[in-house]
Amino acid sequence: MTSRRTFLRLFGLSLACYCARPVRAAEPKRPNLLIVFPDQMRAHALGFMGLDLAQTPRLDAFARQAHTFTQAISNYPVCSPFRAIFLSGAMPEVSGVWANCASTDKRRGPELRADITCWSDLLARAGYDLAYIGKWHLDAPHPPWIPTYNNNGKLKWNEWCPPARRHGFNHWYAYGTYDWHLRPMYWDGNAPREGFHFVDQWGPEHEADRAIDFLKTAQRPFALVVSMNPPHTGYELVPEKYRARFRGKPAETLAKGDYPPADTPMGRHFRTSMPDYLAAVAGVDEQFGRILDALAAEHLEEETIVLFCSDHGCCLGAHGLQAKNNPYEESMRIPLMIRWPGHIPHTFDSSLVDAFDLAPTLLGLLGQPIPPHMIGRNLADHLRAAEPPAPLQRPCLYLHYASPEGSNALPATPIGTPEHTLPNPHAYGRRGLRDTRYTAVFSCPGPQKPLCATLWDRESDPDQRHNLADSRPDLVAAYRAQLRERLQALDDPFAQLL
Repeated sequence: MTSRRTFLRLFGLSLACYCARPVRAAEPKRPNLLIVFPDQMRAHALGFMGLDLAQTPRLDAFARQAHTFTQAISNYPVCSPFRAIFLSGAMPEVSGVWANCASTDKRRGPELRADITCWSDLLARAGYDLAYIGKWHLDAPHPPWIPTYNNNGKLKWNEWCPPARRHGFNHWYAYGTYDWHLRPMYWDGNAPREGFHFVDQWGPEHEADRAIDFLKTAQRPFALVVSMNPPHTGYELVPEKYRARFRGKPAETLAKGDYPPADTPMGRHFRTSMPDYLAAVAGVDEQFGRILDALAAEHLEEETIVLFCSDHGCCLGAHGLQAKNNPYEESMRIPLMIRWPGHIPHTFDSSLVDAFDLAPTLLGLLGQPIPPHMIGRNLADHLRAAEPPAPLQRPCLYLHYASPEGSNALPATPIGTPEHTLPNPHAYGRRGLRDTRYTAVFSCPGPQKPLCATLWDRESDPDQRHNLADSRPDLVAAYRAQLRERLQALDDPFAQLL
């Protein structure tokens, strides 16, 4: 039987040994990530920008809490290419997505490589609970075609994403692409290719419902992407409560810019579509607010990075064009706001940032390694700076690859015929640079075709009406040399045409 004296001596030795052990610091709590990502929402449609007469009170309030980039750019303002850049951080010829993921009866279209490492793959390996809700549009349709209306024409658009191609997202409630916003379709996580279903609810509202449900049950840490389709085309497919806000308002009062006369096709398109477009934007704003409210209700605000952005904008008739896939401001400029209370101070930032910066920056904020194929900048330190940092001035790349969908015409000046023929026909198209003042674009649609230049001075010509390539050959030469150097560093064969 142990005496009291022996017990106290042994207890003291045990206590001393315990106290002598090195104390392990508590592992810091890893932040969650929430991304809300509407399709085709131009930066002009944010109320605080003062360009479109948009009603976005929740986004305006969020902008005052976040690091808000006012000059963010979509390098490749088309749905699938931007999404591939966003996820993989890679150039299109590396990711496999050089155009929209659409197929014809004779040719399978581009799609995101299954073996490329995306930021979501790295978060999955790090133990994050990953969810994807909404539009995906990164798989090539193939026969037998999914029996939806957008697979009935020359181009087939919609396709299921098998689990092996979901890049780490273990919760899945998504579709390829489908623009019937008032009756959207989805595949649940375990549903087979033929197992999709339709929902009689406006897409963004339904997806906000699903996101709110996920926030209540998600494991920590989590990463949630809510990829809304509106305000993508199908503008009129928006609930009446949002359309009523803009009914009877002359379209000319709803947007600043150079829009065609009412008696032209694009003039009619603008006057018909602009009110509905802003109605969809108002609805997206409200659903984004609901998701933020749910985040707060679950007491997750302080430990969650929230990113709001879009893949591109749209012209809505400006420049005689309906949509995107061009280097005009209405198409290229996008919302980009990042909030992390206590870590990212609020500021409005005029830095030149673009889609390539998104993946490395998210990984930088989350303390994850950045793969070498991610060519953008890790802006984590820029975002976390205690004082507003100096705006970043490196010009943003503009990309457009030759594709079966063709090209929207630009005012252009021939500046020579390339000496090289590129082995990959998809490497033709356009490349350009956009800086704080000028947008310079160089175009070559194919072998033995002339190289052309377009130059806009957005300071004196904000509506991009006047091509200065003829009158400023000095600037054209300077941008041509700068672009050639950038593309050579990225192994883009288009550099051989410059």
